[in-house]
Amino acid sequence: MPDDATIIANLQALSGLAAFNAWLGIEITAAKWGEVEIQLKWRPEFGQYNGYLHASIVGGLIDTACGFAGTTVTKNLLASQFSIRCLRPAVAEVFVAKGRVVKPGSRQIFTSAELYGLGVPDKPFAVGDAILVPMD
Repeated sequence: MPDDATIIANLQALSGLAAFNAWLGIEITAAKWGEVEIQLKWRPEFGQYNGYLHASIVGGLIDTACGFAGTTVTKNLLASQFSIRCLRPAVAEVFVAKGRVVKPGSRQIFTSAELYGLGVPDKPFAVGDAILVPMD
């Protein structure tokens, strides 16, 4: 099993391949086998008409955190299904998404994630889960 620094380096290399991640400015701040934490600094273009984080960005962060968590246990994954539940309006200077593997498998990997503001982990903005499929 690779050490945490190797896992982070592998995820950073993978993230660098995704133009969406680069555009967002996703930063991988922690990772270990089965778990990942990513952060995103607020930018006005991420807002919806009321100034909250747009639900599409919320979904992208949940999906990315789930995918990165799954990638810590196996490579080359695609999401076959994911769902998001928005719990309250998302307003923060820095958003944090934590993803984890709920159940690894050879055909499906079940993951979940939470999104909250930096320093306030007990008040999530959104939660979600994804089923990931390993690809050859």
